[in-house]
Formats: sequence, C-alpha cells, structure tokens
Amino acid sequence: MTTLTTAAEAGMAFALSSDQRMIVQHVREYARAEIAPKAAEYDRSGEFPQEQLRGLAEMGLLGATVPEAWDGAGLDSVTYALCLEEIAAADASVAVIVSVQNGLPEQMILKYGTDMQREKYLKPLARGEKIGAFCLTESSAGSDAASLRLKAERDGDGWVLNGSKAWITSGGQAETYLVMARTGGSGARGVSCFIVEKGMPGLSFGRPEEKMGLHAAHTTTVTFDGVRVPDENRVGEEGQGLIVALASLDAGRIGIAMQALGIARAALEHAARYAAEREQFGKKLREFEGVSFKVARMAARIESARLVALKAAWLKDQGQPYGKEASMAKLLASEAAVDVTRDAIQIFGGNGYSREYPVERLYRDAKVTEIYEGTSEIQQLVISRAVFAEYGE
Repeated sequence: MTTLTTAAEAGMAFALSSDQRMIVQHVREYARAEIAPKAAEYDRSGEFPQEQLRGLAEMGLLGATVPEAWDGAGLDSVTYALCLEEIAAADASVAVIVSVQNGLPEQMILKYGTDMQREKYLKPLARGEKIGAFCLTESSAGSDAASLRLKAERDGDGWVLNGSKAWITSGGQAETYLVMARTGGSGARGVSCFIVEKGMPGLSFGRPEEKMGLHAAHTTTVTFDGVRVPDENRVGEEGQGLIVALASLDAGRIGIAMQALGIARAALEHAARYAAEREQFGKKLREFEGVSFKVARMAARIESARLVALKAAWLKDQGQPYGKEASMAKLLASEAAVDVTRDAIQIFGGNGYSREYPVERLYRDAKVTEIYEGTSEIQQLVISRAVFAEYGE
C-alpha cells in the first residue's frame, strides 16, 4: 500500500521567482487593457478574438510551454497556469482558445510527433501564426471516447478520413486539426491520431454552435468527406491515438482549471467591489454577514482550488505523474467557478441578472468548465481509480 504525497512531502515551493512574477504581471496588464474591455462586446457579437490572440502570440503565450528550440516561449507549467488565469479573468473565451492550443495539439505533437511534424506544424502553432484544434468528440461519442466512429482507411501511402466531429473549439478558425480516427476494430486500441490541415479537400465546418456562454470561442462540427492525408501526418503509432489523446488531456485539464479559476476570481472581484459600494437599509452590503460570509467562502474556494491546480502544474514540471492532481484541480475549480459566479449574482441581486453587469456573463461562461475536457463525473472516476490504486491491496 502506498500513501498520497502532499505538497510539502514532494518539496513543492510556493514562492514565485522574480521572473515568474514579472511575466504574470505583464500578462495581467495586457489582459486588463486589451482583452477585458472587449469581452462583453464579443459575448454579444460572437466575434472571434483575432486581435487579442495576435497580442498574446507576440508575448509567446500561444506556445507558452513549447521549448524555445521549437519556437515556443519555454515557460514552466506553473507560470503558464497563472498567465492563463489572468487571461480568463479578462475573457474566458480567449482563455479557452489559448488553453486548447497549448494543452492539446501542441503537446501531442511535441511529445508524440516526428521532427518533421514539429518543424512543419508545431513551430507555426507555437509562434501563434496558426491556431490548433483537437478533434475527439463526436455526436455519439463524448465521455465514451473509445466508441468514436470517424474512420481512417489506408489508401496507398496515405489515409482517407470519413465521418464527423462535434463540439470542436476553434472549428473553422483553426488551421491545424489533431484528429482521432478509427483505423482498426472496436475499442480504444483501434484509434489513431492524424494531423489534418484546413483547406484539404473534403474538410468542412458547420456554423458556430449557439452556446450558453463562451460566445467568442467558436465551437463547430467538423466534417471529413474523403479527406486524404499522407501517412507522415499520423501522430504516434497506429492504434495508439487514444493513448496520445488521453495523456495530453491531463495538461489540458490544468488549463481548464485555471480558466475556471480566472472566471471565479473575476466574479469575486466584481462582487466584493459591489458589496463595498452598494447600500441597503442604510448600510453597505459588506456589513451584512449574509454577504460578507458568502464572499469569504468564495475566496476560500478559489484559493484552495488554485493550490491544487498549481501542485498539478508543479508535478508536471518535475516530470512526475500528475493525472490525478489535474483531475482534482479541474473538478474543484470548475465546481468553484459555477458556485462562485452564482453567489456573485446573488450579491448583485436583480442587477446580477442583467447583462449590464459582468457577473451574468461570467456565470454563463463558468458552466461549461464542468463539462468539456472531461465532465466532473469523469474526473471523479479518474480520481477514485487513482485513490483505490494507492490504497488498495
């Protein structure tokens, strides 16, 4: 029987270096000046945030953890996580585009791709010249990823893909798609991963979904009608696609946790300011324990979830297993985001239900963090299996 490792036992340090603080501060200033002022407008219009993404690309944040040898910024995972929180506090739509790019297509090519694939596809992604997308979910294959149906059949020195994917972040906007396709029989071991380029004949996109939140982050179906890709575009070994995808999802879950924390922190900041200014019954709202205690719990939940997320990021930097911690972080942070944004609306009262105030948007943006890149139920399954493995016979 083994025991769970605490942060102290692992030797985790909580203090940031001066370089880390400087980077996070720089991102905070950019997010507040260039991203936050457009968030409400983009939420209404659904405009894709190209301008903001270009600014983040210039800062290296579209290839944040990619090594400099492959044109990335070479940031450690902890610094990147904190930067992502700052972006999400300004606009969660921008944050999820950045998170998906860094956590999935880039990490998959970096870890499992060939040098040719890294040169041709990873470098432009890391420089922010191209946007990447991750294509796993289908209309009938969500949490049960092994049941996907999109097929890739051999054709000479290449493969032909037929089928469709659903709920793809940056669908139609991205230029590089990491696609999971069935190349063998049923089950997880019959799936392979391919790089598909926008513009390949037979590749098409549906209209952006009309979602509850994250309106500026386009989500579409992606259809493959006889899309031919060369064998050199296969990432990893044939039949190992889900292994590639699921391993990369651990990093993605840290990103979604930090996105959720950014949303929650923004809601807390708005609620605290409002409670300090708004008067009822001759007193500031913050003077009522019903409000001040609510704010206290909001702050405590955000801080506790952040520590778990940063531990997961730290473990990743140390080259240690971090899957369980990544799932814990996503579970706790996403639940905190939904609860904190709901409480923020309650503090605002009727004003919180109006689109004139930002907490309404934050509440809508928060909900999906409990769903994508593994639902809360899937996270609990991952965590429970890890705990039983550590404490079982």
